[in-house]
Amino acid sequence: MATKIRVAIAGASGMTGSSIVNALLATPEKFEVTALARPVSVGKPEYVNLAARGVIVKPVDLGEPSDAVIEVLTGMDVVISCMTLLQFKEEMSLVEAASKAGVGRYVPSFFGPCCPPRGIMLARERKEDILDHIKRLYLPYTVIDVGWWYQLSLPSLPSGRIRAKVEYSTTGIIGDGNLPWALTDNRDIGRYVAKIIADPRTLNKSVFSYGQVWTQNDVFDLLEKITGESVPREYVTKEELLKIISEGQAAISKNSLDRAVMLKLGMAQYRYLLGIRGDNTPEHARYLGYLDAKDLYPEVEATPLESYIRDAFEGKLKTVYS
Repeated sequence: MATKIRVAIAGASGMTGSSIVNALLATPEKFEVTALARPVSVGKPEYVNLAARGVIVKPVDLGEPSDAVIEVLTGMDVVISCMTLLQFKEEMSLVEAASKAGVGRYVPSFFGPCCPPRGIMLARERKEDILDHIKRLYLPYTVIDVGWWYQLSLPSLPSGRIRAKVEYSTTGIIGDGNLPWALTDNRDIGRYVAKIIADPRTLNKSVFSYGQVWTQNDVFDLLEKITGESVPREYVTKEELLKIISEGQAAISKNSLDRAVMLKLGMAQYRYLLGIRGDNTPEHARYLGYLDAKDLYPEVEATPLESYIRDAFEGKLKTVYS
């Protein structure tokens, strides 16, 4: 029997973490999964449920790269971070501990659209700071970006049968709506991750794993075709986004760490790179040095956007970040 790949996940109960856990548990003969949980969270229903499904739940305090954390990570083949940037300090600590534990591969919490590393988006720059730290330690790594989620790409329907979480979603058409975006179903992320972390070709590389490429206008057209509803189209201009970005940057420069300010700035920068600059495409990813998951794993069939919309319209899916 082949030795199982031992995988530890920080943020296993979140949207991305859950997708990854589900995919790894689908092949229990291949992966042993450990969830790293804050001590106060171990007894929460989501972690109790993970334990019942065969996940090893370990309480860890990531405030510092302590001997206890290093001990938990020792012997791990892969450590995956699905933490948010609000946990930047904790992820830097996790990187340190993974390095000291001799982990075989570290997957930092990227899992977003592709874009150049600096000068485009504050959140991306913070992720690159984490990657720089990884490289300073010569810790083996794999960066995985996934494009923009289907789950954040649909506007609300007049009937209410699809409701978008406006502060996180791209519900307005950005620019003229004709730039292509790489999109992915969040439920597919784990299926690609399971392939990537077991593949020696992806070690010390960046991988772009996405489902399909669509323009916003085409997404809205498809939504109307499937649902039979007329969807109002509200447009977001370049100038409007630049104003929000400028105001957010000014607030940040005054040492504002207000979560609402950070979210508003981050979403404006996401929308700008997606709909104005057009960074998030497979072609740009290749230019930036990413491997394309579709080339690596042609056997993985991504969920079509049409299928996702039908599931959402029929009430089979819950709203993300609800």
